[in-house]
Amino acid sequence: MQLQIAPSILSADFARLGADIEMLNKSADLIHLDIMDGSFVPNISFGFPVVEAVSKIATIPMDAHFMVVHPERWVKRCAELGVSMMSFHLEAAREDASTILADIRSHGMKAGLVINPDIAVEDLFPFIGQADYFLIMSVFAGFGGQKFIPESLERIAVLKAELDRRGNSAPIEVDGGVSNANAKLLAQAGASIFVAGSSVFKADNPATAISELRNSQ
Repeated sequence: MQLQIAPSILSADFARLGADIEMLNKSADLIHLDIMDGSFVPNISFGFPVVEAVSKIATIPMDAHFMVVHPERWVKRCAELGVSMMSFHLEAAREDASTILADIRSHGMKAGLVINPDIAVEDLFPFIGQADYFLIMSVFAGFGGQKFIPESLERIAVLKAELDRRGNSAPIEVDGGVSNANAKLLAQAGASIFVAGSSVFKADNPATAISELRNSQ
């Protein structure tokens, strides 16, 4: 499966966000939007005014990752702004996860389910066939400056094996500490969508960094 690179604009320079989005349009596959509410995670990132601004410039799909207590409240708004992929945390939804996944899909978006490193990867298995993709956090959501958790490789491999066993082609997205140092291992484990923040936007040449990640397998 071809790798897709989804740079997280949380690491972009918001003083020149328009120029960064234009660069991503030419170089990346997806634009990753990390939306935090200060409740589910301790930090607040940005809200819909930024998403709307990005939507006016973006020519590649927007991939929204909701780190919020009530993701179901924002499905319609995401769809209205042209978001292509919307994911939320199983920990935030629990018994409502199936309903939220179905609602996202009914609004014409791809529905993704996310787990933090302390949630058993097997907890995702009941949602195979309901989710269009799965996002494995390789750091804890909402905290900056964390190192990649090596055990994430095994978690991705376990999920990929179960997907293959069921004949399901849902891609696995990985977010947290993704760089050239681990990209090949992540691809081998079964991840095919790489969320990258500082490894792209802090690089001397972000477009080159994206290309190197994409060709890392």
